[in-house]
Amino acid sequence: MTLSFPPFTRAVTWLLGINTAIFLGLTAFGSRHVIDWFYLNIGLVPERLIHPPFELWQFVTYSFIHGGFGHWFWNMLAIWMFGSTFESSWGMRRFLELFFTGVVGAALTTVLLSLAHVLGDPSIPTVGASGGLFAILMAYGIVFGENEIFLIPFPFLIKAKYFVLILIVVTVAFAINGGGSTAYIAHLGGLFFGYLYVKFAPGRGMLGRFSLSEWYYGLHNSYYRWKRRRAARKFEVYMQKHDRKVDFDEHGNYIPPDDDKKKNGGSKSGWVN
Repeated sequence: MTLSFPPFTRAVTWLLGINTAIFLGLTAFGSRHVIDWFYLNIGLVPERLIHPPFELWQFVTYSFIHGGFGHWFWNMLAIWMFGSTFESSWGMRRFLELFFTGVVGAALTTVLLSLAHVLGDPSIPTVGASGGLFAILMAYGIVFGENEIFLIPFPFLIKAKYFVLILIVVTVAFAINGGGSTAYIAHLGGLFFGYLYVKFAPGRGMLGRFSLSEWYYGLHNSYYRWKRRRAARKFEVYMQKHDRKVDFDEHGNYIPPDDDKKKNGGSKSGWVN
């Protein structure tokens, strides 16, 4: 058995750095009043999302605040251990899509269930990157399910798919029982949206299908097809004024007369798409 540490990939490093900077800043310089302000305005408070000014930024910003050393440390450790594998395999964009799908999905789950008074209290702030982390863990169990992981401090290896299954059972149990100060509802949301992302997101990611370069070239080609059709219509009108008839197809390609087809052996001449 060999043990090795994962690399510090680019997006993982940025996530660790931003979360750590905010945590250290609040710990070192934040008074009780400042920390409370961050929890209420940057953290996720469901009841503040349904009243003006509708603080929708909380759907993302809550994930960068952590409530104590243990909360910050274990989240950052797990994001590094599991997230770097995804970023190395999927690339930075798809990894960030997965992470923030979990973050926003966990926030939606927390808001909906707490406002419906099913689980949770809509007036209590939720903070932490656990939603994104649990999306990563769910995805890891699906994509790298046969990989064996070492559970610190337990001295044995377990396959990732079994680890995630245990995680789901424990999370559901704690969510139903209240879970104390831990936002197990957000954990459930992260797990669920992580599953949805892996199962239904396109192979290149959600934004891969709508990349800027593809959008530009699609628009560019559509413009030139429109210009060709427009020129064909103008030429057709011009020829009609000189008592000559020409035909173009729906793409603006010239359709030669039957006589020309016979002379050319039935080949099609003119513009092609």
